[in-house]
Amino acid sequence: MRALARWAREEWGLLYVTVRTALPKRRLRAAPMTLGAVGLTALLQYVQNRPWGYQFVQDVGAVRAEDPLWLALLRTPLSLFVPALDLPVWGALAQILLVFGIAEICIGWWRTLVIAYAATLAGTLYARIGISLGAHAPFGLPWTDAQVVDTGPSAAVVGLAVFVSWRYGAYVTSSAVTLSMVAEVLLKENLAGKEHLAALMAVGLICLAVAVRHRYGHGLRLRLRHPYGPMLRPAQRPSGSRAERGSGLPPIQS
Repeated sequence: MRALARWAREEWGLLYVTVRTALPKRRLRAAPMTLGAVGLTALLQYVQNRPWGYQFVQDVGAVRAEDPLWLALLRTPLSLFVPALDLPVWGALAQILLVFGIAEICIGWWRTLVIAYAATLAGTLYARIGISLGAHAPFGLPWTDAQVVDTGPSAAVVGLAVFVSWRYGAYVTSSAVTLSMVAEVLLKENLAGKEHLAALMAVGLICLAVAVRHRYGHGLRLRLRHPYGPMLRPAQRPSGSRAERGSGLPPIQS
């Protein structure tokens, strides 16, 4: 039991401290964007289940691969907050509240939105590529998927969970999320599962860009600031701390 507790502290300690520090001080002000997203999702769910509102939500937030690309790109931002009709809305609301909330506290609201939209957009664009490849290609999709309504926050949730876990050194959690998405595709090969993999690939590229920028960009800035002086050494961290064993990047907080 002690070993499990020690592992949990190593895995989620930095995340836990960051969230626990922000919530008592700021309460609802700690994640205003998340609360707005939950409210918007609940509102769209209500509207699309009314006879007078279904077509309106479809016109402004429903994305299909058969739609013109410009129209799909225009609808993609709102589609993230349109719950899928065949899934319980409480699942989407819980995902947004938990994952978006933690991400907003840890990396800020605008970074949360950028990663969420990048993951969602990757899935949207992959659907078109997969359908053009055809069902018999390794990463292809059947032509019938072009008519599937593609909405909901799942791709964004997966992408944010992986990015924040990686950013705060929770590598087992990040790997577990990734492996579960791979297992989803192997067990039930469908459009949503493959879009989740596309979202993971997009977020993986973002993680790589952040790591490269931190490694080489930081050194370049130091050289520009101190062209004739010695390179500054990074501040020493306590030996064995979680921050030392993390991604090597300083935590981002909103």
